[in-house]
Amino acid sequence: MATEVIIYSTTWCGFCKMAKNYMKQLGVQFQEKDVEQDPAAGNEAVQKSGQMGVPVIDIGGTIIVGFDKPAIDHALTAHALI
Repeated sequence: MATEVIIYSTTWCGFCKMAKNYMKQLGVQFQEKDVEQDPAAGNEAVQKSGQMGVPVIDIGGTIIVGFDKPAIDHALTAHALI
C-alpha cells in the first residue's frame, strides 16, 4: 500500500502553495484538503497537529506544520517517496 500524503490548506495561504508546488516538483502524489471549504478537514488537521495553522502536512502519519522543507524531505525519504 502506498504511503498517503495529505496537505491541509487554504486557498490564500502562501506556504500552502509552496508546499503543494514542492510536492509537484518532486513528483509526489498528494491529497489536498481545503480546511475553509471542509470543516471536517479543519478538525482533522487540528486533531493531528494540535495547532490551528496551515499548512498541515501528513506524510504517512508524520505530521509537519508549516512549510518545513528539511522535515518534509526527511519524512518523504523515511517513507521512500523520494
